[in-house]
Amino acid sequence: MKFRCIFFIVISFLSCKNEDLNLVQLISIDEFIKFSKINEVQLVDVRTPKEYANGHILNSKNIDFLDTNFELYIKKLDKKLPIIVYCQSGGRSAKSALKLISNSYVKVYDLEGGFSRWLSNGGNVEK
Repeated sequence: MKFRCIFFIVISFLSCKNEDLNLVQLISIDEFIKFSKINEVQLVDVRTPKEYANGHILNSKNIDFLDTNFELYIKKLDKKLPIIVYCQSGGRSAKSALKLISNSYVKVYDLEGGFSRWLSNGGNVEK
């Protein structure tokens, strides 16, 4: 009996984690360009301020994932508008997207390949 109870608790926990991962959608560079032309989006660069100052995607807002106040800053984002997050290559943005989901944001996208892929595809950069 105890085994069944523990088994179902573990399965429930794992299914919740997978559900969160499914809510974060990877978006390609081409999809991002098309999507942002027809939708008002919040583009969030989660790299450090130094990385951001060295170049970032036009109209992005810098909210450093490593900042101790990251969760406080993301609460200022509009929950009604889609959010696209990116970092240098995808690690921090994936973690940021999960934080957004856990704070009740539902339209969360992660720019596939991050700023590195944006640059390699010839994307415009602002300094």
